[in-house]
Amino acid sequence: MARFRTWTGIAVAGALCASLAACSSTGGKRAEDARAAAAAAQGKSVVSTPRWTFAMITHSGDGDTFWDIVQSGAKEAAAKDNINFLYSHDDEAQQQAQLVDAAVDKKVDGIIVTLAKPDAMKAAVARAVAAGIPVITVNSGSAQSKEFGALTHIGQDETIAGQAVGEELNARGKKRALCVLHEQGNVGHEQRCDGVEESFDGTVERLHVNGTSMPDVQSALEAKLQADDLVDAVVTLGAPYADTAVKAKRGAGSDAEIDTFDLNAKVAAGLKDGTLGFAVDQQPYLQGYQAVDLLWLYRYNADTLGGGRPVLTGPQIVTEEQAAALEEYTKRGTR
Repeated sequence: MARFRTWTGIAVAGALCASLAACSSTGGKRAEDARAAAAAAQGKSVVSTPRWTFAMITHSGDGDTFWDIVQSGAKEAAAKDNINFLYSHDDEAQQQAQLVDAAVDKKVDGIIVTLAKPDAMKAAVARAVAAGIPVITVNSGSAQSKEFGALTHIGQDETIAGQAVGEELNARGKKRALCVLHEQGNVGHEQRCDGVEESFDGTVERLHVNGTSMPDVQSALEAKLQADDLVDAVVTLGAPYADTAVKAKRGAGSDAEIDTFDLNAKVAAGLKDGTLGFAVDQQPYLQGYQAVDLLWLYRYNADTLGGGRPVLTGPQIVTEEQAAALEEYTKRGTR
């Protein structure tokens, strides 16, 4: 597989080198790992620990393919670890906080939560911690995770990811970029655009759009590209918006390159055929898998990972060169 350019500052421990024993190069250990992997692939538990219940509560809206990939990883780890996995979501912060409260009331054994709008989530997370429920934050909220009492945060540093985009735009000779924000109040999205501005030698303009309506997104983007023909790069902050940006580019008759955060099958295809320039992959499958696995390790063995710092799953810059290597994984819903 082609090598990827990566800005990750902390090495991710993969599948944690099998959860039940230390890594070994012996043939017996490899055989044990192979049997465990085969059982996990069939949805069977490979551990003998109690059937704990873990709840994941995210800020996802309906139909967001990114969170389908996160769930895929979480469910795979849950099957392996004998976990009863509960998933719920709401893109309204107050409702998301209420879902956390409901999980606390159910006395779940662990909570995984996103902090896209941390101020609204602080009290709910504090209630979980006070109840003795271990919490791991994932995807968004790395700056607040430790303060709120979470064991660790799993995801990418959004500012670093934005800086990686700015550097890639520089390498491509771009001069004027549009950073498209589709979710008002999402601190992670603002940090991405901040990072682009910090490292990009050209100019960056932010465009706020109504992300709940793709026709509105397309219309707003098309109007902007028609009004400003100097824009030579459009950066969307989620994979589903990349295709809409391509349609807006065509409608406006623009020559701007379309780049995006996050990866899915359609983005991989767009990279492969040159419709898209590059994508920033934060490995959502790994975020879900690691979050469940780390909660299981904490319940089983009081283990933590990261040493008080976030466990980074990205960013990786993916271009046409690597798209073919990832296409198989995007089609099966794991990248």
